[in-house]
Amino acid sequence: MQLKPDPLGGPRKVGGADAIPEPMASLGHVAVGMAAARLHRGARPAQWTLFSTAVVWSGLSLLPDADVLGFRYGIAYGDPWGHRGATHSLAFSALLGAAIGVAAPLFRLPALKTGVLAALVLASHAILDTLTDGGLGCALLWPFSDERFFAPFRPLPVAPIGRAFLSPAGVQVVIVELVFFAPLLLYACWPRRRVSD
Repeated sequence: MQLKPDPLGGPRKVGGADAIPEPMASLGHVAVGMAAARLHRGARPAQWTLFSTAVVWSGLSLLPDADVLGFRYGIAYGDPWGHRGATHSLAFSALLGAAIGVAAPLFRLPALKTGVLAALVLASHAILDTLTDGGLGCALLWPFSDERFFAPFRPLPVAPIGRAFLSPAGVQVVIVELVFFAPLLLYACWPRRRVSD
């Protein structure tokens, strides 16, 4: 996938005159986390339920958007640590994935498999955000470059935030994402045959 800077030139406000631009594929991030939970768990018996594992992996998938907390502390959207900045970089994904891999044995999880999958789940967040139709793009190459990138194909609409998510525009986003992420959701939720001893 060839990525390029946003030709539209900046964020678009969603939901109202004072809305903070919030371009993210919200359902898509959860779908990635759910699929990762099933993939990581495999056919082996697990110490956690599939539901609790899916919650943890989905939370990891959503983690890069914790950067929105910076708005409360005066960090601007386009700053290196602003929304879709450093936490949406491939370096952040790799470093945090490696840290999770190192910590995995403490939870009796396979280090390499857990670390690599965590890095891929984190990186998927930024890649999915490059597929949205709004915002400033993602700083994929931070800390080497602060340039923000979008994918050339941007099929995902920006998700409205807050109560605006319950609007007709929010429903439209949910429908588009349900269609786009149906394969991941089906994989994550499809009943699995029990392995007999």
